[in-house]
Amino acid sequence: MNLDKYPKSIKKAVRYIKQDAPKEQLEEIKKLIDNAIERRTLRL
Repeated sequence: MNLDKYPKSIKKAVRYIKQDAPKEQLEEIKKLIDNAIERRTLRL
């Protein structure tokens, strides 16, 4: 996956998830992102 076309904040979030996020936080992060994407697609 090429992250070059995405904003810096997305690159940092993906890097954090890949390298530093504790396993306990991964499910919570997934829920937050999925929820934000769902809300955004409903507004379109």
